[in-house]
Amino acid sequence: MRYRREVSFAIALAALALSGCQSAGAHRAAVQDDSTDRLTVGTVQRQIQIGMSGAQVAQVLGSPNIVSSDEERREVWVYDKIATDRAYSASSGGVQALVLGFGGAAAGGIGGGVGASAGASSTSQRTLTVVIKFDHERKVRDFAYHTSRF
Repeated sequence: MRYRREVSFAIALAALALSGCQSAGAHRAAVQDDSTDRLTVGTVQRQIQIGMSGAQVAQVLGSPNIVSSDEERREVWVYDKIATDRAYSASSGGVQALVLGFGGAAAGGIGGGVGASAGASSTSQRTLTVVIKFDHERKVRDFAYHTSRF
């Protein structure tokens, strides 16, 4: 009976020690947030169409960073987005234990501890440049985009 109790206690201690530990991959997954609404190539490809008005483009993409005109004085809108993603996650866990054993006339104890830590950091940059050219009636006549990630 006492042996079962000691084994159960040892298993519980081991489970507690391991529950605080995460791998670096798990930390990286925990710190990356792709849920926010972002200007993406997919948005441009799916929603921008030749013939759209400037108001429709602004509704989809927001305000442009640069508004200029070409040699025929037609408007050109440029969206230039740069993002830097930095994330860091760390954890540490451990168990300090003192196991006391009692038997007959002798009493003794064993002390020990287990500790571990893990962490991950991530830095990346993304760029997206979208150029939208309008005709004299202020309708989209052409658009292009370029994206990079490093």
